[in-house]
Amino acid sequence: MQWAAHERGDARSFRVLQMKPDGTPGKRVHQGPLSAALQDELSGDRVQLADFSAVKEAGRYRLEVEHGDPSASSLEFAVGDDVLRDPLRLAMRAYYGQRCGCEVNLGGGYEHPPCHLKDAFDATSGKTGLFQNYGGWHDAGDYGRYIVNSGISTGTLLWAWEMYRDQLQPMQLQIPESGGSTPDFLAEVRWNLTWMQALQDKDGGVWDKQTSLHFCGFIMPQDDALVSYVIGSGEPPYKIATASADFAAVMAIAARVYREFDPVFADACLDAAKRAWTWAMAHKDALFLKNPPTVSTGAYGDAHDSDELLWASAELWRTTGDAQYEAPVLARWRALEKPLQMDVPSWGNVASMAWWTYAMAEHHGQLRGDAKLVAQIHASTIGAADGLVKQSRKNGYGQTLAEADYDWGSNGTAGNQGLLLLMAHRFHPQGEYREAARGNLHYLLGRNCFGVSWVTHVGTNPFQHPHHRPSVADGIAAPWPGLLSGGPNRHPGDPAAKTVPTQPPMRMWLDDWQAFSMNEVAINWNAPLVFTLAGAQG
Repeated sequence: MQWAAHERGDARSFRVLQMKPDGTPGKRVHQGPLSAALQDELSGDRVQLADFSAVKEAGRYRLEVEHGDPSASSLEFAVGDDVLRDPLRLAMRAYYGQRCGCEVNLGGGYEHPPCHLKDAFDATSGKTGLFQNYGGWHDAGDYGRYIVNSGISTGTLLWAWEMYRDQLQPMQLQIPESGGSTPDFLAEVRWNLTWMQALQDKDGGVWDKQTSLHFCGFIMPQDDALVSYVIGSGEPPYKIATASADFAAVMAIAARVYREFDPVFADACLDAAKRAWTWAMAHKDALFLKNPPTVSTGAYGDAHDSDELLWASAELWRTTGDAQYEAPVLARWRALEKPLQMDVPSWGNVASMAWWTYAMAEHHGQLRGDAKLVAQIHASTIGAADGLVKQSRKNGYGQTLAEADYDWGSNGTAGNQGLLLLMAHRFHPQGEYREAARGNLHYLLGRNCFGVSWVTHVGTNPFQHPHHRPSVADGIAAPWPGLLSGGPNRHPGDPAAKTVPTQPPMRMWLDDWQAFSMNEVAINWNAPLVFTLAGAQG
């Protein structure tokens, strides 16, 4: 365990004090030398590290740096085997807070009655009339619901279950379904899956999103009287290949995961996945590049559907073993003109998800994919992970982001880099991969140039002003819990963010609800946070 300091000048030593129950410092339990100072280019700070991994006793502590008079001290922090348990629970329970169409009550005044009950088909969907589809998760700071972003978000969460079930199954989320036959984690994910299923048309294709035609103001969800429309491309075939393929991938995973808890639901998921895959393969040119003229909510535009089709094919093959789904994966691999590359996944690039699921496919405990392809997937993943480990060792704060990663949603990128590192750890168990993933968690939870936890209600100094409508409109000073800030962005994209003077990229952040390009929240950023929190334990 390490603590990064950026006080004036270089210090030589530190001490760790155990905190008393009344919050005052008690006895000294450890002391030691600080590392040589490192100039961290991403923050502009001179950083020294204090290694107090010898402190093992569970409790609350404070670190003090010998730095003249008075000494510099850290915020209070916890040491223990389960310090990530509560952040994991809060990050997952945040999805309950994002539920649409039902009463939500997180306690502490974080609640609202049912919302967005006026649903209809927009003309861009190719249909007209009422459409009653309540459910899903509010996507981000707005109240829209989007299939593409639900795809990677829900898929990542279901993967977390498949890989880290022991960490997630005991989790008690205090949701309406608690106490049922399905674990709370999967019950929450199912809330979004059911909404996604309703956006599949009879021909198997899936519409892009269900939103109002424009964003509402900063009001509570139940006060948003705008109609929630099913929105398509505005021209035949109206449904979208990327949305349909993402949908197929997620439903194929769900068919595996829910089989033991609800076989009927699992069958429905598999049938939906197959129909969506068939439609998407037949409509590869049905892309959603930008919103129709009458719509101004999030677009999630994507000019390429090859990665989504690859992911859908790989997940269906892993679930069914049917050769027709493996064939597109092998064809894509054999057509590559350069070595296989593992990119950090994002909603716009899910190719790595496809390769990884192919490499994890098993039948009766035996890997069943093409051995040469699986070996290449392993090697490429290890190569990408080695690059991230190298980056973390170069950075003063021990995280894996490079300068180019400080874009919109950089904290989500840090989470997804953690996911990649944990995939490398699965293929080649090696402590440095998991430690680098933990390094990103340390960064997100407070080991950064601001000394701030970028997850609401987590840590001693969490950020306070997310671009999140309920947090702004509910009349409560503190924001809704468990939400990950988008994080520093070297390309400010809104008037509030543009007030931040140009600085090193880690410092390009503002805790202001109006700074949506730096401080919005989103379900696709919380998902890798949940994944990495689950995988970093143990």
